[in-house]
Amino acid sequence: MKILYYDCFCGISGDMNLAALIDLGVPKENLVEGLSKINLNSEYEIKIEKSEKLGITGTRVDVILKDKLDDEIHISDKDLHGHNHEHNHHNGDEEHHHENNHSHEHHHRNLKDIEGIINSSDLSDKVKKLSLDMFMKVAKAEAKVHGKPLYEVHFHEVGAIDSIVDIVGAAICLDYLNVDKIIASPVQVGGGFVKCAHGLMPVPAPATVEILKNIPINAGIVQFETTTPTGAAILAANVEEFTRNVDFSIKKIAYGIGHRDLEIPNVLRVYLGEKESPEKVGEHYILETNIDDMNPELYGYVEEKLFEAGVLDVFKTPIFMKKGRPGIKLSVLTNEKVEKDALDVIFEETTSIGVRKYKVGKIMLNRDFSKVKTEYGDFTIKKSYYKGKLLKYKPEYEECKTIAKEKNISIDKIYKAIYKQDVK
Repeated sequence: MKILYYDCFCGISGDMNLAALIDLGVPKENLVEGLSKINLNSEYEIKIEKSEKLGITGTRVDVILKDKLDDEIHISDKDLHGHNHEHNHHNGDEEHHHENNHSHEHHHRNLKDIEGIINSSDLSDKVKKLSLDMFMKVAKAEAKVHGKPLYEVHFHEVGAIDSIVDIVGAAICLDYLNVDKIIASPVQVGGGFVKCAHGLMPVPAPATVEILKNIPINAGIVQFETTTPTGAAILAANVEEFTRNVDFSIKKIAYGIGHRDLEIPNVLRVYLGEKESPEKVGEHYILETNIDDMNPELYGYVEEKLFEAGVLDVFKTPIFMKKGRPGIKLSVLTNEKVEKDALDVIFEETTSIGVRKYKVGKIMLNRDFSKVKTEYGDFTIKKSYYKGKLLKYKPEYEECKTIAKEKNISIDKIYKAIYKQDVK
């Protein structure tokens, strides 16, 4: 089992996360190529370089925004990690005042704008979903803090270009690493106050602490905001377990370097590790309901909504109910993390008025992914191992389908070309 562990002893921000994952081994070219698919290249530049804090060497990432009006450079999420700018918050919007006494108001985007940018891109479906899950964490928190409906809030944190880059970039990097489990330590949020339009705002800021509900935190190691809403959302949307217990073999250690100089190293440390086991055993739940009074056209839509919520599988079984009525048993395989969202879909989108729930064990072969070269291009294959030996492999269907359409060839030819390769 491949594990990614976030050691958040000095918190986490969007740029520190990108830097740490690149330092861990995600190729810069992979990140830059992925980000180019959201078609915002004219609005920012990304700078990636080696850096150090208090003797710890790692990678630093800067998202440099291109001011179309007067060529000023401005940073938003990074301001919270080392830039000497003053923050003024008003109804979720943020305006930055620069040391050269020029002011610039960022172009604000709402959640629907963000969804449009991501969904219209050429990113893979998995990266799109990961990105939107993280954005939704921030959006829900901002809506609650400011007392407005989700799609009526215009707020800087989600709308800023650097936050789009940080969150979509995080999804690209996590998709590349493709670990079996993501774990994190309790999250250090810092302490003190930050200046805003309303006066002094306590650290952690309201949006940050809202996102971190039900997540263990530490506070006060420095009088500074060490975790941003973006950083909190990356953890909240992706981490399965928060613990100090590192019960796996650490194979690689990497550091994302922050911007501000603090009394402690302002870095995000990440581990890539492995936990030996012939098979991976997971604890999951089946949510099940019998339905005999719903338009069958709706099942496809319900299934799509359930997968968007993050469930592991959906299947439908024809059954006969009382009085000989034909019906469908809708079964949903889920875990505790997305169970509530799955229930929301079932009760809001179907005619069900009750659901059965029972615990199931799931035994899975260890898996990893690699690329194979064929005459039609490079393809991702999923390899499955049993007792440490490669047992079987298969190509990713969506990738094969896309290339088959682009090249106007039979998808069967692509499958045959892949299976002709020597896979190890």
